[in-house]
Amino acid sequence: MKKTIDDINVRGKRILVRLDLNVPLDDAGRITDDRRIQAALPTVKRLLADGGRLVLMSHLGRPDEEPEQKHKYTLAPVAKRLSELLGKAVPLLPDCVGPDVMARVARLHDGEVVLLENLRFHEAETIKDKKAVPNPKLREQKDAFARELTSLADVYVNDAFGTCHRDNASMLTVPKLMAGKPRVVGYLVQRELKFLGETVSNPKRPFVCMLGGAKVSDKIGVIRSLLAKCDTILIGGAMAYTFLAADGMGVGKSMVEPELYDTARQLRTEAGPRLRLPVDSVVASEIKAVGPSAVCTDSIPADKMGLDIGPLTIKTYAEVVRTAKTVVWNGPMGVFEVAPFDQGTIAMAQAMADATVRGAITIVGGGDSAAAMDKAGLADRITHISTGGGAALEFLEGKPFAAIDVLDEA
Repeated sequence: MKKTIDDINVRGKRILVRLDLNVPLDDAGRITDDRRIQAALPTVKRLLADGGRLVLMSHLGRPDEEPEQKHKYTLAPVAKRLSELLGKAVPLLPDCVGPDVMARVARLHDGEVVLLENLRFHEAETIKDKKAVPNPKLREQKDAFARELTSLADVYVNDAFGTCHRDNASMLTVPKLMAGKPRVVGYLVQRELKFLGETVSNPKRPFVCMLGGAKVSDKIGVIRSLLAKCDTILIGGAMAYTFLAADGMGVGKSMVEPELYDTARQLRTEAGPRLRLPVDSVVASEIKAVGPSAVCTDSIPADKMGLDIGPLTIKTYAEVVRTAKTVVWNGPMGVFEVAPFDQGTIAMAQAMADATVRGAITIVGGGDSAAAMDKAGLADRITHISTGGGAALEFLEGKPFAAIDVLDEA
């Protein structure tokens, strides 16, 4: 168990808070979904109320891929929204390191807050992300950047679960360099560790996991990990057709990964009846909101593709979910962005909400699944919706998170 912000005294101290404020923006630079900003508020409000001097930091997008469009990735819209939600000014500093930043942070008073500009405006933030760094010059560059960030604060707070699986400078190098100073988690990471860690490790039973999405390759590790813990794994989305095709069923034009047929068969053998596949599918010739669709209970015609789980599958899957005591869901059951191929996903969202009412612990693993809960209008009826898509998957898979491991133990 990691120390949290409740375990430390922050009054009069400069607090470097790593958040995940990587929100989507439209072409005009307006925030289209402020969920991640909202999720950061409990930690920020508590630290401010306790007299901390807050230095918030985050990345936004991948400015390294569009250096000529760097201005598109400024955190200015985030600073504005934070100011509105907190009811106090959150100045955006012109950079995240440098003498001007150092001088402005030094002038902070208790209960004041500033936001550093996008960390990824500096290449050093992501040098050789998730890989060893063989080039000592690159390592020196990354360490120098991290030391500048470290010099801004007396305390380090990690409340950016969505990037906890990365070894970015702000996520790992900074807290390593701050050894001897308090290094704790915020409320968001604390909650993620509780539900994705403790709850899944010691679940109330029956424990059911729903996995959807496009590719089996994205979920092999998760399936193998959950097979040792789950009573039932329900497979949906395009990834189901790789399993069905591996069993010899005709799947038409459905998305499949032929190179994984052997793996799919092996997983089926290992899981036995615990791993369940769709018994029918909603199919069409193309993904169109307006166009003919049909339900197939056998092989899918050569000119059609499976785009959603069918009514029989919805009925059986929903019953399994509703009678579970712990449910984890990652990945939609079909092409939920386009009606009528959203019905399976919406039905599973409703089943999750029903299970919650009956006393189950229900966990949604971020990304498209979280968006599906919003679309169904049921997000407030789920026990926990993770803010980290890729991070949630890797955590469920049991991969080590160095950015969390380095923080102080309670």
